[in-house]
Amino acid sequence: MDTRFNMFENEIGMKFAKRFANAGMALHQSSLSRTVQELVALRVSQINGCGWCVDMHVKEAAAAGESAVRLALVAVWRESTVFTEAERAALALAEEATRLADAHEGVSDETWERVREHFDDDRTAALVCLVALVNAANRLAVTLHQRGGSYEPGMFAAALG
Repeated sequence: MDTRFNMFENEIGMKFAKRFANAGMALHQSSLSRTVQELVALRVSQINGCGWCVDMHVKEAAAAGESAVRLALVAVWRESTVFTEAERAALALAEEATRLADAHEGVSDETWERVREHFDDDRTAALVCLVALVNAANRLAVTLHQRGGSYEPGMFAAALG
């Protein structure tokens, strides 16, 4: 299956991609740790079946020093011992906020309380915005049939110049 459309070769697509990247930059510059950002982005992308984004977040996390064991266990974080309580709260929020159609209540009060135990207002805002942004990115990439496997760390930032 080939990519259906190259957003970077279209004027509107490129304008949107640059603004989208600026939103991402605000999150990267936030006080939410890069580790939590990449783990959450990876989990959301796994749930949404986005090969391009899974590829990107695995490689970006590895380039930032994340271990192969932790990356391999993100999909089964509940059944593993390698994540902190803060990371587990962030991953729970990511799952519940991504699977809105699967749960009548969306993000549970229990999950929200765990997030607030571990993250201040700025980190909470960044976490919520990150989940929304990655879900949007996944929908773009899946719609366009962007496939995983060819991403190199820093590639997205370089494409936007």
